[in-house]
Amino acid sequence: MAFPKTFYRWRPHPWHGLEAHEGNVGVVNAYIEMTPFDAVKYEVDKTTGYLRVDRPQLTSSMTPTLYGFVPQTYCSSRVHALSPTSECGDTDPLDICVITERPINRGEVILRARVIGGIQMIDNGEADDKIVAVLDNDQFWKDANDIDDAPPALIERMRHYFATYKLVPGQPSDVHIEKIYGRDHALKVIEASMADYTEEYG
Repeated sequence: MAFPKTFYRWRPHPWHGLEAHEGNVGVVNAYIEMTPFDAVKYEVDKTTGYLRVDRPQLTSSMTPTLYGFVPQTYCSSRVHALSPTSECGDTDPLDICVITERPINRGEVILRARVIGGIQMIDNGEADDKIVAVLDNDQFWKDANDIDDAPPALIERMRHYFATYKLVPGQPSDVHIEKIYGRDHALKVIEASMADYTEEYG
């Protein structure tokens, strides 16, 4: 039996089976692992593609936006080159934070996200950038095209969350936020992560 091209007989792997974008690198596909309602850190299992419980959130902080990754991206040498104070890429898919006006309270969803900037984070020496985007068809955010179009208080909340979300009482933090950057640099990071993915996985 022949299946239509757009029909998936089996569930595609969210990292390897979905496209990074649909022809416009400025609007990417995002697979959402966590929402602002989650007190547990969820992460896609790299082998099965199912959502795995990683750990309860270590502090009272909760992610201020939808949080997931861009499919068919990989953070290796090219992403590392754009993060000069890091020692290497983190060899994970590229993370993304998606801002919406209406609350979305469930993960394991796919959405189209318009890129406006990013957060350059170093985690234990590894480049661990967080792309910042808005839900593409969200009319509330239709005029947001760069990081300066988002409220500074929201960007600061995101910066604080990532600077502290791995804190363990009594232990020093190995996470550093180097800078917040705009859309142009974010697009370079996305393109670098796509090229890293192609080199690693073909």
